[in-house]
Amino acid sequence: MLELRLLGAFSIAWLLVFLVYAGVLPANGNLSLDLYRFYSIAAVLGWIAGNVYQLRKRPEKPRAWPSPLLVYLVGPPSLVLLARAMAPEVDKAAAPFVPLYSLVVYGIFFLVPVTLAVTRTPRHRP
Repeated sequence: MLELRLLGAFSIAWLLVFLVYAGVLPANGNLSLDLYRFYSIAAVLGWIAGNVYQLRKRPEKPRAWPSPLLVYLVGPPSLVLLARAMAPEVDKAAAPFVPLYSLVVYGIFFLVPVTLAVTRTPRHRP
């Protein structure tokens, strides 16, 4: 049930991102973040989403819809891109590849807890 609600919220955020980048919805440029803070947001969201994905996936009980991987891998980057869309036009023109790099940062920090959980050996208690 949580994944369904998150999927709805992230779908709205993705819709806003597409409307802002298409020029239909104006972004005022009121969110002035330097690149360090912006990439920190992407890293924190990736880390949290990766850990929550590890907690929420259950191999013994597969779910048909929505897939937790879809929700936690594709959903939170919409918040990062929405924050970048609300940046001033001067900042956007000065660094045009920042949205792409933020997706890479998010993906790396998402994969760290996922790959660590896969490679972890189970502990046997006597």
